Amino acid sequence: MIISLKNVSWRRDTTMILRDMNWEVKQGQHWCIVGLNGSGKTTMLNVVNGYIWPTTGQVEVLDHRFGDVDLRELRKRIGWVSTSLQQKLYGHQTALTIVLSGKFATIGLYDKTNEEDLKQAEELMDFLGCSALVTRTYDTLSQGQRQKVLIARALMANPDLLILDEPCTGLDIFAREQLLQMIEKITKQPGGPTLLYVTHHIEEITPCFTHTLLVKNGEIFKADETANCLQSDVLSDFFDTSVEVQEHHNRKWLILAGDN
Repeated sequence: MIISLKNVSWRRDTTMILRDMNWEVKQGQHWCIVGLNGSGKTTMLNVVNGYIWPTTGQVEVLDHRFGDVDLRELRKRIGWVSTSLQQKLYGHQTALTIVLSGKFATIGLYDKTNEEDLKQAEELMDFLGCSALVTRTYDTLSQGQRQKVLIARALMANPDLLILDEPCTGLDIFAREQLLQMIEKITKQPGGPTLLYVTHHIEEITPCFTHTLLVKNGEIFKADETANCLQSDVLSDFFDTSVEVQEHHNRKWLILAGDN
């Protein structure tokens, strides 16, 4: 079992942010997490990472129950790429240095690296199509290039779970499609990590994502195989708006009913 949430709720002061969440992610599955802004997606991920403790309920990640495991050690097996991480990195460092720092999960590189680390970082950057950026400083990279570097950084620690929190935010359509293709490559790697991909854009859900979690108002609206979630009637109820799901080139696209 990769993730197990049982009756998980989380309250901030008197406001209930997450309500009675039950969710399981199993080995071999890759999940999209879909919800509008403020739905509770990021809060739920903070629970999964152990950054916040549930008010009620039980959490297990990578077969370890929270309360019985050192969360600092467990987090070394989880890669997380988010907008907030981008803002913490040092812009003057090279892309290669940023990637290498992922081995130690540090902001900046303070530990000694060896030839094997360097080889792994260069191979990851080549695999993700950003080997030309090795000597470029982070502050000179485009948003799409930064996301590739951050994903390479997350993969440096060989994580069992990789969380991509709205990685296409701020990308143009070409950079977005390149990034989505790269993510599909990651899911096809033998022994690769389980992916959680957070978005509120249905068209970003590529065929590599076997399952989808719909989160609404701090609750799980539906958790099922992706094909069962991306239905017009399901998403109309989810968004409280009449929508239609159309398929083009094995991808789903959402339009407002009557706009086609």
